Amino acid sequence: MNSVVLLVVAVVWLVAAYWLYGKHLERRVIAPTDQPTPAIAQNDGVDYYPAKPVVLFGHHFASIAGAGPIVGPVLAVAYFGWGATVLWIFLGVVFIGAVHDYMALMLSVRNKGVSISEIARQAVSPSARVLFMVFVWIALVFVITAFAGAAASTFNQAPQIVLPTFALMFIAVLFGFLAYRLRLNVGVSTAIALALLALVIWLGFRAPIRLDPLLAKLGVEATAQNVKHAWILILLAYGVVASVLPVWVLLQPRDYIATWILIIGMGMGFAGVLLSHPQMRAPAFTAAMTPKGPVWPMLFIIVACGAVSGFHSLVAGGTTSKQITSERQGLAIGYGSMLTEGALAVLALTAVGAGLYYSASGAPAGAPTLMGFFAKGGGNPIGAFGKGFEALTMPFLGPLGKAVGVAGLGMIVGTTMVNAFVMTTLDTSVRLTRFITTELVGPLSRIFRNRLVASLAAVVPAYLLAVMPDAFKSVWPMFGASNQLIAALALIVASAYLFRRGKPTVYTIVPAVFMLVTTMAALAWQAYSHLVKAAKPNYALGITALVLLVLAVGVAAQALFVRREAALATQTPAE
Repeated sequence: MNSVVLLVVAVVWLVAAYWLYGKHLERRVIAPTDQPTPAIAQNDGVDYYPAKPVVLFGHHFASIAGAGPIVGPVLAVAYFGWGATVLWIFLGVVFIGAVHDYMALMLSVRNKGVSISEIARQAVSPSARVLFMVFVWIALVFVITAFAGAAASTFNQAPQIVLPTFALMFIAVLFGFLAYRLRLNVGVSTAIALALLALVIWLGFRAPIRLDPLLAKLGVEATAQNVKHAWILILLAYGVVASVLPVWVLLQPRDYIATWILIIGMGMGFAGVLLSHPQMRAPAFTAAMTPKGPVWPMLFIIVACGAVSGFHSLVAGGTTSKQITSERQGLAIGYGSMLTEGALAVLALTAVGAGLYYSASGAPAGAPTLMGFFAKGGGNPIGAFGKGFEALTMPFLGPLGKAVGVAGLGMIVGTTMVNAFVMTTLDTSVRLTRFITTELVGPLSRIFRNRLVASLAAVVPAYLLAVMPDAFKSVWPMFGASNQLIAALALIVASAYLFRRGKPTVYTIVPAVFMLVTTMAALAWQAYSHLVKAAKPNYALGITALVLLVLAVGVAAQALFVRREAALATQTPAE
């Protein structure tokens, strides 16, 4: 298939889904009102703070996107083929992922901006709240670990993006000051911020930043591993600092500006597809059984972000619901952001499926191949995306790179896209973990009510995980499984909430059951693979999979509780 056909189908499908299915959900299930939102009624100047709609869309999209909708589809194309992957993205994002995000956001908005775990206590049971919060805390530690490692690896591979990545923080603070303190027009503030961003990107090309010299001065051997560990420490320290600042200082403006980076990058990628229009080189379908396991359930776990992601419910109920100024903005921010993430997932799929050759068989000598990025047991999905993005955008970024003296400009742009959003998800995750820690342990111990202590409670174990050998390969499957279980539980909570208010639950309970069964099957397969099938058992991963499976059984019990209540409610009382 030609990549242009795939692109056109994706755009038509996602736009139609928003105006048909999304609007139907808004009318049939949510029915927005004009009541004051938590951002207005509970404005505290720190976490609850009204945001301009376009800025909030940027924050929400930047926080949910991260590296997930790029890494997952790249891995899935390599393991399962592009056809199976894009089919799951198309169906998952419209009928499960976007529904999940929209419901989580609106339920939180109508419950004073509390987290989805607190809503679980109200709508299901107190035990559901505890189960959800423990599960969420574990999942967020996995998120922090995976994305800190991904950002550190990208800094090692492309030191040109270090300067613009960190300079973006200062540009964001300037934007926040201009927009919120000086009341400067958002368009003008955006233009100033983007102009400064373009300048620091150019400076980054001229002055790539490496940690090797600094480590040498400190008497530390500058091995690749030590450099990566140093970057992880720096990134996590940044995450802690960012998590305790008021949202208007850094979180809102940084995410908003980062969204422009991704939107511009996506525009370049789509333009590249139209101009280069390569055929899809990867197979549409590899096999029912692959080295990574069967297509079902493993494809549905590897591709989480881009189709459905439980992490999004944490963002929706953790930060976005505390900043939205009108319920009528919910559909565009909740449902619309998820569809946009689906478009990003399709772009990632196209970049590696059409921009790269699949394997050395049939590829020109020396040409980069998708499977080459996973040779010898390694894994570099971000590098594969960057190289595929470079191939797609060669018609215009190739000549531009030569004109400004920057080789591989397309790959640098592609990796900058990914890294800007890894950073946004990283510090949002630390902030969300702070909320969960305070809610869960704060009533028992006063020290965990301190914002700094609550943030460190998650960052310390994340660092210990991130510096383990092959941390990314070990953590990503656990992140995927825990992430999808959170999505299942969030949908169950939404179903219970809707049922108690006489609203239709079919839009949430059917996806909830599907995700629950799929995730439990995936965890069972991972436990079997690591403990029984493997020549050398991996007890750490196998036992973790079993623990998550036990938690999944707890989720299933909550699902049965909701189903039983629904069944009792439909019975006709005896006369």
